Amino acid sequence: MPYCEVGRYADGDKWEGVRLFYRRYGSGATKVLLVIGLAGTHDSWGPQIKGLTGSLEPSDDEALRPDEEAGVGAAEAAPAEADDGIEVCCFDNRGVGRSSVLPNKSYYSTAIMATDALALIDHLGWKKAHVFGHSMGAMIACKLAAMAPHRLCSLALLNVTGGGFQCFPKVDAQMLSLAFRFLRAKTPEERALVDLETHYTKEYLEETVGSCTRRMVLYQEYVKGISSTGMQSNCGFEGQVNACWTHKMTTKELDTIRSAGFLVSVIHGRLILLTVDILVHRIVHIRFMWLTL
Repeated sequence: MPYCEVGRYADGDKWEGVRLFYRRYGSGATKVLLVIGLAGTHDSWGPQIKGLTGSLEPSDDEALRPDEEAGVGAAEAAPAEADDGIEVCCFDNRGVGRSSVLPNKSYYSTAIMATDALALIDHLGWKKAHVFGHSMGAMIACKLAAMAPHRLCSLALLNVTGGGFQCFPKVDAQMLSLAFRFLRAKTPEERALVDLETHYTKEYLEETVGSCTRRMVLYQEYVKGISSTGMQSNCGFEGQVNACWTHKMTTKELDTIRSAGFLVSVIHGRLILLTVDILVHRIVHIRFMWLTL
């Protein structure tokens, strides 16, 4: 399986490596890095990967190549590629899926996770990439853009917020109930039911697609995706929540993004658009290009 070591952390008297699990799809000179949100894994990007590359078959080898075992990076081992085409990389953030789960929430922040993403770009041998981030992944993408603006071709922020209380469009009985059920979910089936109610409206889920409702189709897909990597640990979930809660973009960071010159797209649902008002107003001078995946 393809892994990238992005750092180390102290665990008592010894140091442990932090590894990210990633997958690559397609090939070409155009590079796209997809950064998923809270509790999501690389599998969540299926429709976007299919749309960008035309295939869901990974282009990296299932087994670790001999040259990687010998310490040769992915860039050195990769064959020459044609100028046309798109290569996509998506990965499991620390704390979820097949990536390392660190034991303390202090090891999770959007800045730390942006450093993870930058280490992965280096590991892949990419000079620059189009970066797409969703939710927490968009917060990470913002930090990455401010940290290494010269490594980005463009930035797409999907359902991004400014962190803290902005992460919650509203606090009511329904949201508290969903949060409680999420934490108590012990099986992929229980977790999938909560995810559907969190991400979609009841009207949308009850629409028919052929002989089934969207709820039935999506439920099967969610169970399949969660089962493939296993349930997220409470430690990993709490760490990622901490990263969202403590996220904040400084004026200096936003000025860095604004002056970098690459195109920025902010995409958000209409009903909770107000949650990104502060972020949008603070980067109003950035050139916007609206993209559809």
